[in-house]
Amino acid sequence: MKIAIGSDHAGFRYKELLKAHLAKLGHDVKDFGTHSTESVDYPLFIRPVAAAVSRGDFERGIVLGGSGNGEAIVANRIPGIRCTLCWNVESARLARAHNNANVLSIGERMVSGDEAIAILNTWLATPFDGGRHQRRIELIDKP
Repeated sequence: MKIAIGSDHAGFRYKELLKAHLAKLGHDVKDFGTHSTESVDYPLFIRPVAAAVSRGDFERGIVLGGSGNGEAIVANRIPGIRCTLCWNVESARLARAHNNANVLSIGERMVSGDEAIAILNTWLATPFDGGRHQRRIELIDKP
């Protein structure tokens, strides 16, 4: 799968962790930055991830920050993006199964590294339960 990933300074460590994990799983990953823990303005790195997914350049995107809230807000401003802030495996499963989330947001200050990997694995593996949820997605994606 082609996956775009980006973070601010507060999500940098987990970006690197998840990027390595994705590579081990055989995914094609593009890092949109940031490239250190030096303070940055998160929209500069999150918006390009969401825009790339929206254009269809990538199948999914992952954005990270301290809490993940701001990152999800920025990503969801891009048409066609359904970014979900996940804090456990069940929230990741439901985000994919019910909402067909195409961008995942995780807060580095909110979960452990092991939890972040478990969230990512679940989000990657869970298919969209199209049938009964398709109409909801169509309504969300309307401008």
